[in-house]
Amino acid sequence: MTSSSPWFLSIRDLDKSYGEFRALRSIDLDIRRGEFVCFLGPSGCGKTTLLRAIAGLEPQDSGRIEMEGRDVSHAAPSDRDFGIVFQSYALFPNLTVAENVGYGLVNRRQPARAIAERVEELLALVGLPDQGRKYPVQLSGGQQQRVALARALATAPGLLLLDEPLSALDAKVRLRLRDEIRSLQQRLGVTTVMVTHDQEEALAMADRIVVMNNGAVEQVGTPEEIYRRPATPFVADFVGHMTFLDAVVTGPGTVRVDDLDLQVANAGSFPSGTAVRLAMRPEEVRTRSITEETPNCFEATIGDVTFLGSFCRAHLQPTRSRTTRIAADFSANAMRDLAIAPGEIRRIAFPPEALHVFAGAAR
Repeated sequence: MTSSSPWFLSIRDLDKSYGEFRALRSIDLDIRRGEFVCFLGPSGCGKTTLLRAIAGLEPQDSGRIEMEGRDVSHAAPSDRDFGIVFQSYALFPNLTVAENVGYGLVNRRQPARAIAERVEELLALVGLPDQGRKYPVQLSGGQQQRVALARALATAPGLLLLDEPLSALDAKVRLRLRDEIRSLQQRLGVTTVMVTHDQEEALAMADRIVVMNNGAVEQVGTPEEIYRRPATPFVADFVGHMTFLDAVVTGPGTVRVDDLDLQVANAGSFPSGTAVRLAMRPEEVRTRSITEETPNCFEATIGDVTFLGSFCRAHLQPTRSRTTRIAADFSANAMRDLAIAPGEIRRIAFPPEALHVFAGAAR
């Protein structure tokens, strides 16, 4: 019987250790039906271990895993309703593309005609309608990953698990297949969990992102929430680029960085005199339409400028500070229209709502 809960997958207090190394630390997580969720974090943070625990490939030491209200904490992988795609494709080299895709259906003793029809349907779905008779070695990396995806979907699983499926591909193929996987997932409505260390992939593909660090969940949120409202310094620093500055709270909604007094929209409840970490993203630095009434405006010297295609990243030093350096991104239009160049002194501004305040002094 299907559960009435909106959650397809629920994880409670999950722990996993390898000897003295604690790979997962009290993981609590709920994933909705039809949702695309990315586990994002650096190498060794526990994201792949968590994915394998969900699949039953890496049994947890303690905790509970439910799929559609059914406790599968100790169920064998074959008793869990999922399909999985690995980074390495893991295709059978001695089987044709069609045989690879139909492998799970053969194991389930489906009728040959039904298998052939399902394989044909899936190969068309992943854009390989005429490749069934070829062998994996005859396909490109992107094509092989499409075959692996079709094989994972063959049994119509309730849950699709993707373990860094794009990391072995070159940049252009990765970008194209990223969009194809997301489009396919939305069409099929299959609940999907993907492991990635690539923040751009996570931001572009996910409905929600689970940011992990040292075996624990740092923050769960939509891509916009993760990027715009990071809950911890780790999330702020890992997702996108962030400038961190030593600051001291000077009053409600105000902080001081060296000799700069700044207004902060989200200062929290830190009392005056508290040492905090002030952070902001380079693209939030303003250099247009600044007046004397603009909050947090001051003069800064343009330092080194790095060309990054559609924008340039500059390092700025406020004229009233000898130590503070701030990263700022200027669009190609701004670079051209304002003739921004190293050595210039320009008036810039920090929007109060773009400043993030975290506990503790900057590292």
